[in-house]
Amino acid sequence: MDSPLPLHVCHVNNLSVIINRLHALLHCIAIGFLIYYRASYLLQETRAIPIILWLLVFASELLLSFIWLLGRAYLWRPVSRTVFPERLPEDDKLPAIDVFICTADPEKEPAIGVMNTVLSAMALDYPVDKLHVYLSDDGGSPITLHGMREACRFAKWWLPFCRRYGIKTICPQAYFSEADSDDYFGDSEFMVEKKKIKEKYEMFEEHVTKAVEDGDYGNSQNHSTIIEIIQDTSGESETIRQADLVEMPLLIYVSREKRPDHLHHFKAGALNVLLRVSGVISNSPYILGLDCDMYCNDPTSARQAMCFHLDPKISSSLAFVQFPQKFHNINKYDIYDGRFRSAYCVQWQGMDGLKGPVLSGTGYYIKRESLYADFTHTVNDISELKDTFGKSNVLINSLHQSYKQNNANGENFSNVLQEETGVLASCSYEHQTKWGEEASIKHINLYIVGILYQSVSEDLFTGFILHCKGWTSTYLTPFRPQFLGTSTTNLNDLLIQGTRWGSGLTDVGLSRFCPLLYGPSRMSLLQSMCYGELSFFPLLYCLPLWCLATLPQLCLLNGISLYPEVSSPSFIVFSFIFISAICKHLQEVISTGGSIYTWRNEQRIWMIKSVTAHFYGSMDTILKLLGLRKASFLPTNKVLLSLYILIINFAIVEGMIVRKDKGRISTSAILLSSVFSVILLFFGSIILM
Repeated sequence: MDSPLPLHVCHVNNLSVIINRLHALLHCIAIGFLIYYRASYLLQETRAIPIILWLLVFASELLLSFIWLLGRAYLWRPVSRTVFPERLPEDDKLPAIDVFICTADPEKEPAIGVMNTVLSAMALDYPVDKLHVYLSDDGGSPITLHGMREACRFAKWWLPFCRRYGIKTICPQAYFSEADSDDYFGDSEFMVEKKKIKEKYEMFEEHVTKAVEDGDYGNSQNHSTIIEIIQDTSGESETIRQADLVEMPLLIYVSREKRPDHLHHFKAGALNVLLRVSGVISNSPYILGLDCDMYCNDPTSARQAMCFHLDPKISSSLAFVQFPQKFHNINKYDIYDGRFRSAYCVQWQGMDGLKGPVLSGTGYYIKRESLYADFTHTVNDISELKDTFGKSNVLINSLHQSYKQNNANGENFSNVLQEETGVLASCSYEHQTKWGEEASIKHINLYIVGILYQSVSEDLFTGFILHCKGWTSTYLTPFRPQFLGTSTTNLNDLLIQGTRWGSGLTDVGLSRFCPLLYGPSRMSLLQSMCYGELSFFPLLYCLPLWCLATLPQLCLLNGISLYPEVSSPSFIVFSFIFISAICKHLQEVISTGGSIYTWRNEQRIWMIKSVTAHFYGSMDTILKLLGLRKASFLPTNKVLLSLYILIINFAIVEGMIVRKDKGRISTSAILLSSVFSVILLFFGSIILM
């Protein structure tokens, strides 16, 4: 009998492998010569340069070389994948999926955008009875609940329209804003239908907007549990074609209880509440995780993910399928590197060639079992299960993969189930349980219980521990973006976001779960290096760059030479390292569809973030560890270094001196930075004298 056709294939980019490994070898040799040059000076009996300056620059170069070396693991074996969803089994054999969407602040996350994400998830091309959409509203806002009811009402029109005409852009806001969104040119029936649906959407948008203007935002830190299965009771759907009266995906609103005197663990806590509540309502074996501003841009993502999850060769160990984050609000210049090109086009593909990419917070299809396993296979002691998962018998029963709640629908949501979900979403339920931690059952430390709380970067940390436990992941980058969201488009938001991420990543690096110590015995060395680079790059970039952004310039102005003269043979080493790093970065940018402008912007924003956001985030973590707070660039010649920094950051100089429009840097910021520079120069010169 012929073996069935594969659901997916993996392609190794052999040319990239050769280029990456050859470059790593040559660059390592050059770094070896650099280390020899620096170390040999320390052995000299007479030194013309103060030893402390030499040591500081040497230490900076060693840290940058170390973080660069860790990053080579990404480039060891990059792969890409192709899927064949047409080879999947029939719809009645597909597994069910729960969709988790998280929102927390109706002011910062507008309700109309959140509802568009909900509608796009409801419109996925997947059996309706096997799709359940949950919205976690951590703000407990009546506006969001009202928006869900309005979205359910509009979905009665939107979903049949998408199915009938095979609409690909299933987010209504995006669909109606496209200049060319019609696949049925000249079809009068389609145009009439589209016009009618657009009018319905504008009415829906008006209702939600009016509620935002008139409504109460609620108290995001102090509110009771609200769980509601949303259904349309307006009777308006009677005017829809009889043929279109098909059931919609189950739509559930969840607002967990929050009190000021209880820890809530931010997004990780909200996701764990959704895990518990969905476990007793739908208990689907797979979960799609989405941020509220990351809408489904293609209806086929679920089927594409199932090409991996249903492959018998890998499904038993596969935890999640990660899609890249793509953004619709970035122009071609992308001066703030809002696309995160390096992560989604280089690093994640490299990790996919090892054991799989990290869990990236949104756009992933994860196996429920990986988040708390099927304990009933190994544990029969009900008391141990309750110590781990809490006192809910219904939740304990849901740990059986065969468990299915048959009365969880809008018309028959029993009082018992309503009461049970309320308990599961209460702020005290997790007390004296293992939620958000590793669980030791029968003295075997094998499982995690939900999304982990160790770090505010809960996605990275949870993915890391899953890989340590033997799970794998895959990365899929289809030509059409499966999910589209919004990225930061101004420097202030970028730095705030970078500070938060920097703190979360450094949390992991400086914890007992340090990937470079905890990882090697539990995963491959290369995979540990990848996680190590992610965890330490905020700290190991900010410290050396602060040093190299000040010491060489001060020494240059005071006639102190930290680098070899151009006539010295050692100058070749520094020049080679500089050119090698720049050319490799440029090669990666060009090979992933970028341009020289992309390269320049990435270089500039890397410097800015390293000495600001990454520094603040790293210091935040260090202060927390000390109990004082609650909870690759490489060296070059000393003339060339300052010139290079000036050229790369010309846009900032332009904003300070040349520009007169809204892009001009404020006068106060210019004066403050000038005063700071003069003070630094003055005291630096005194110290060096």
